[in-house]
Amino acid sequence: MKILFMGTPDFAAVALKALIEAGHEIVLVVTKPDKKSGRGGKVVPSAVRQVAQEYDLPVFQPVRVREAEAAEKLRSVQADIGVVAAFGQILSAENLNAPRLGCVNIHASLLPLYRGSSPIQNAILSGDAESGVTIMQMDEGVDTGDILLQESLPIAPDETAGSLFNKLAELGASLIVRALPQIEAGELVPKKQDEKRATITRMISKEMGEIRWRESAFRIERQIRAMTPWPSAFTRLPDGRVLKIWKAQPVESRTQQLPGCVTDIDDDSFTVACGEGALRVLEVQLEGRKRMSVHDFLLGFSAEQGLILV
Repeated sequence: MKILFMGTPDFAAVALKALIEAGHEIVLVVTKPDKKSGRGGKVVPSAVRQVAQEYDLPVFQPVRVREAEAAEKLRSVQADIGVVAAFGQILSAENLNAPRLGCVNIHASLLPLYRGSSPIQNAILSGDAESGVTIMQMDEGVDTGDILLQESLPIAPDETAGSLFNKLAELGASLIVRALPQIEAGELVPKKQDEKRATITRMISKEMGEIRWRESAFRIERQIRAMTPWPSAFTRLPDGRVLKIWKAQPVESRTQQLPGCVTDIDDDSFTVACGEGALRVLEVQLEGRKRMSVHDFLLGFSAEQGLILV
């Protein structure tokens, strides 16, 4: 099939590469404009553009894809179908109707759950037992289109947003490759989403990583995994320095201490009282330092029971 591909991050790049290797003709790759990254302000192309360059594919990077000039560009390539994965812009009806068979989306959740920009993090935050990928016929809403194909996978007890992202990217790539011949043959029956079950997610911000110790230890542990690798979960020492927490385990509380109070310290961990239960912290990163085990952290930091994290 002649494919108009639209996407930006690694999640989309995995799907683009799978479509190329499956023998589809990519007539145009649409991705967000390059942006500056890091302290040096170096301009870095998106993961999708990097794959497009590797295979010498035509690339289009509109600031606003809904503008008339961009819409005309999408029509001009005469694609059979548009494949969209984490593109980062909302498409107009004109955009969606440019390909002969419209546009389909690779979404990293079991729709109608977790529409929007952060389905992976929210599945972990909610303590779900499974996640998955939905291939959806796009309409003008945000992830509201009819379901064409869907497949689930289990969420491991130690799953982070990063590890689940990688699993779902691979699943999404295999699912779209499987779906396209069935779409072309008219073999997939569109299924309306159940609006009563729909949930919406919002973009992840740095502030969402801040730990509130009055919450339960189970909720905080899920937050730590959901915010890994970005923006990461963090607390603050009494002197104001940020302490990121990368790995922890919920445990029963053995004392009646205020949330945020360090109650126990051993060679490999320290335990913090929470609103319900306690959290045994195993891996941290102090502001300006590298990520390390609590064992190594305690070699250079004098911690004691009664220390309050805020």
